[in-house]
Amino acid sequence: MQIIKVKGINSMGKTDGCEKAPVEIVRALDELGSNEKGKVIDKSLFDLEEIHLDNTNVQESNELIYKNARKIFQNQDKALFLGGDHSISYGLVKGFKENFDGILVVFDAHADCAIPGKEPTHEEWLRKLIEEGFPSKNIVIVGVRNIWPEEREFLNKNKIQVIGMRQVHESKEDICDIIMEKARQGDGFYVSIDIDVVDPAYAPGTGYLEPGGMSSRELIYFLQRLTLLSNFKGADIVEINPDKDNGSTVKLGAKLLSELI
Repeated sequence: MQIIKVKGINSMGKTDGCEKAPVEIVRALDELGSNEKGKVIDKSLFDLEEIHLDNTNVQESNELIYKNARKIFQNQDKALFLGGDHSISYGLVKGFKENFDGILVVFDAHADCAIPGKEPTHEEWLRKLIEEGFPSKNIVIVGVRNIWPEEREFLNKNKIQVIGMRQVHESKEDICDIIMEKARQGDGFYVSIDIDVVDPAYAPGTGYLEPGGMSSRELIYFLQRLTLLSNFKGADIVEINPDKDNGSTVKLGAKLLSELI
């Protein structure tokens, strides 16, 4: 299994600082002796890599992310990626799709389905992915609580499954059953975690704070159950910004990473 740092950002300055997160998250792993399953967290046991990017050339960065992800998923049983902002998921999921008829599970406060430009930003990546052929029926977005009208129109038109925070709050156990059933429908599934799915009280170190989100415990619950499935192939953790953090968000990122291992 590989853990790959992907320091990509594409948000016209709105997520500057997120490129620092991969190093800080890996450093925070030193404070964890084991995860809650009892697996020892020793960085020397993991294959730590990096996709080296030039954030002044977004087109080249997207291509590098895609090509590397495609190769990684060909050769690894499981791969975990540390961003960066959510724009990196565009290339990562494209690379995943080249290897699997898979399912995409997105944890996010936002739909990320704004009308995309040529090189999608962190607000557009999911719509661009769908417009380029990722099957909308293979996607579930969890924890959404702020959707713009044009995004809602796109989601409805493409019949994308959206599970809002109200539904999560009513019964996380039932919602997790639904997500797991969805995940089982592919020969592999990939999880994309935007840290803003978590309430700002638990994760203040991000650029778009949305009240009313998951607790850190709730997100850990979902990930612990999802990783029990044998077709879990990969995940990314994105949008953590150490420049906006008091230390708790980076530590949460390390905790989430440890539970995915």
